[in-house]
Amino acid sequence: MTIRHGAMTRRAVTAVLAAAALSLSTACGGGGDSGSDDKKSSSSASTESDKPEESGAGEGNTVPDKSKTLATINGSNGFEFTIHSAVRDGGGFLTISGAVKNTTGKRQIPPIQWNGEETQVKRTGRSFAGVTLVDKVGKKRYYVLRDTDGFPLTTTGLSAFEGGQSVDFFAQFPAPPNETTTLDLQIPLMPTATIEIS
Repeated sequence: MTIRHGAMTRRAVTAVLAAAALSLSTACGGGGDSGSDDKKSSSSASTESDKPEESGAGEGNTVPDKSKTLATINGSNGFEFTIHSAVRDGGGFLTISGAVKNTTGKRQIPPIQWNGEETQVKRTGRSFAGVTLVDKVGKKRYYVLRDTDGFPLTTTGLSAFEGGQSVDFFAQFPAPPNETTTLDLQIPLMPTATIEIS
């Protein structure tokens, strides 16, 4: 009787432990999947924020104040840039914002030269990572900033422009010294334009 009673007790304890383990693994597995989904969602949101061309605004970018025009740059390639603002912020950055328009009646792909030459920026697709600012007085050239993952702080993921289509853009640079009030904006394949810092 004792042996049989002990065996029955062991079976009951084993069944209880198995049920508890199953409950625990289901709970943990569910939580893990949910967390994984959360990570996917946040990753997806982050990826979409790197593609502002679809909504006309990039990460850290707001729709530019179009009441001012600092410069209009017309290229022989059928693209026109309108620069609306060049604003310093307290963190030591300078953000250029404006719009680029396909002035032709046909579909056009943004030139790959706008991306810049770096391998790391090629991951973002077509962008404005190749845009630079030149301070003639201070004799310095400023490049579009990169985040900690190497992504450029500018509008990225540009796709083909339909005829007449316009897309808002931004590009963020290190701010030049406070005494610098004008800079030359250089966009590959476009004429240079002088802009005034707000």
